[in-house]
Amino acid sequence: MKPISIVVITLNEEKRIARLLTDLSKQSYQNFEVILVDSNSDDHTVAVAEKFAPTLPSLTTHVMTTRGVSLGRNTGAKLAKHSTLLFLDADVRLDSNFLSRSVAKLVDEQLEVAGVYMGASRLPFHYKLGYFAFNAGLFATQFFFPTAVGACIFSSKRVHEEIGGFDEEIILCEDCHYVKKAAKTWRFRMIPTAFEFDPRRLEQDGIAKMGLTYLKANVRRFFMGEMRNNEIEYPFDHYQKQ
Repeated sequence: MKPISIVVITLNEEKRIARLLTDLSKQSYQNFEVILVDSNSDDHTVAVAEKFAPTLPSLTTHVMTTRGVSLGRNTGAKLAKHSTLLFLDADVRLDSNFLSRSVAKLVDEQLEVAGVYMGASRLPFHYKLGYFAFNAGLFATQFFFPTAVGACIFSSKRVHEEIGGFDEEIILCEDCHYVKKAAKTWRFRMIPTAFEFDPRRLEQDGIAKMGLTYLKANVRRFFMGEMRNNEIEYPFDHYQKQ
């Protein structure tokens, strides 16, 4: 199967990045490189990550002077050696067969861009209900108005370059805009695998509030287009202030 370039974006993630890198080191599928792109963290994120060099020899780190989610992903894509890309957030958790199952689905369905469902096996029941509703929306919209969770998106270098990467002017739903652009030329689908991530955003903002925020944002996008003026404010890294 094809090698993968995994782009991980970080900002002050010294308490969480080790979990993801441990998960990657335990993958049954090991044909990948890891490119960690840090947004000039104020903590020891990069130092913690670099300790994984013995278990992840394909790990490289790059520190940006300017912060930004889309900027970080675009920077990592430029540094990538392989044609298949996987964009991950630093607080993502993956089971040991995630890559093997996902890559097999990409090959079987001949996909170059794909979204992944959110898993909630470690979360309380009311979170599971919220995730089920969100995943149902991801499934339904993939056929006419593609949306995806930026914390875990598969793409390829030619798709990324053709659509101009992630739009760095968009703060909220830049991930949905990315797959929507890609789907105009390339077949997009959600693949039946799942990732998990730290529920800190849900705990701080509330699952209902966050769900309504994204619902409002995507309804607005559907009827009026992308939000380039931060119409619905959602600052990068605001949950770190807890």
